[in-house]
Amino acid sequence: MGKDYYDVLGIKKGASEDDIKKAYRKQALRFHPDKNKSPGAEEKFKEIAEAYDVLSDPKKKDIYDRFGEEGLKGGGPAGGGGGGGGGGGPNTFSYTFQGDPHAIFAEFFGGRNPFEQFFGGRNGAMDNDMDTGDPFHRFGMGGSGIGGFPRSFSTGMGGFGGPNNSLMKRQDPPVVHDLQVSLEEVFTGCTKKMKISHKRLNPDGRTSRTEDKILEVEIKKGWKEGTKITFPKEGDETPTNIPADVVFVLKDKPHPVFRRDGSDIIYPAKVTLRDALCGSTVNVPKLDGRTVAVKSADIVRPGMKRRLPREGLPLPKSPGRRGDLVVEYEVKFPERLSQSAREVVAQVLPSS
Repeated sequence: MGKDYYDVLGIKKGASEDDIKKAYRKQALRFHPDKNKSPGAEEKFKEIAEAYDVLSDPKKKDIYDRFGEEGLKGGGPAGGGGGGGGGGGPNTFSYTFQGDPHAIFAEFFGGRNPFEQFFGGRNGAMDNDMDTGDPFHRFGMGGSGIGGFPRSFSTGMGGFGGPNNSLMKRQDPPVVHDLQVSLEEVFTGCTKKMKISHKRLNPDGRTSRTEDKILEVEIKKGWKEGTKITFPKEGDETPTNIPADVVFVLKDKPHPVFRRDGSDIIYPAKVTLRDALCGSTVNVPKLDGRTVAVKSADIVRPGMKRRLPREGLPLPKSPGRRGDLVVEYEVKFPERLSQSAREVVAQVLPSS
């Protein structure tokens, strides 16, 4: 029957390239002689390396899948061409594992021995309660890149344990964008679609591609300026980083009529000096498009305010309730008066 390389790695025939890498990572870490001191671990470690050497090479894997170990090592048909072993003839392929399992391990993980790098003071020993498939469990390192480890540890970051390197990827600072919204949009609530472009890693874990993505930003009724909406890890992805969060910060768009004060809206109403003294009616618009007539029989002083309860913006934490619409009066004084007008005003208005 020969060796079942798939069984050695604990996977089934037809496993993907990524599955093969993950399986090698798990088994190699489990049976590495620096961690596993049981009898036979060294031989098992070598067997795992041989299985990975075959299954990770498309040509060897193709011959093995068709003819098994006997066909692979006994001079089976070369098919698409051979490599990695001595030739049995122009139309044959013969494979013998002559690699160093420790060299394969080092190339895979980007360091000669990750156990020494992380636990060198203890001669590479690991606690028995550590998960047998992941020596970095306590550091929170998840699966990414080759075999679950970022390829950047062996390329872009100089290998494991480098003097200036972090043991873990770090997340980039947030990418912050201002998002302008109108008072009408805050009044009713809305959904804005924002298109972003970000880099994403290709399956090889080293190269990247640029992708466009539509982010839907739901604006709740009454949200205040400065409210932040965060989309986790939507920034650029590289072999050496955790993508940044993309953050949108609400900014009030200048309004042609109103200005905002929290959940209240301010309407500046300009009245003439005559109306301010004799009584006035101001047609005040509302955010919903209606208009209300606000009458004042009293004298209107500059800066005087009139509140229309529950005609403002929804309260952020209680959208069913609303702030006020505040009419803020501005008295327009005439630029000049005729002499006769001055005399009339002087006679009518009290001097003190």
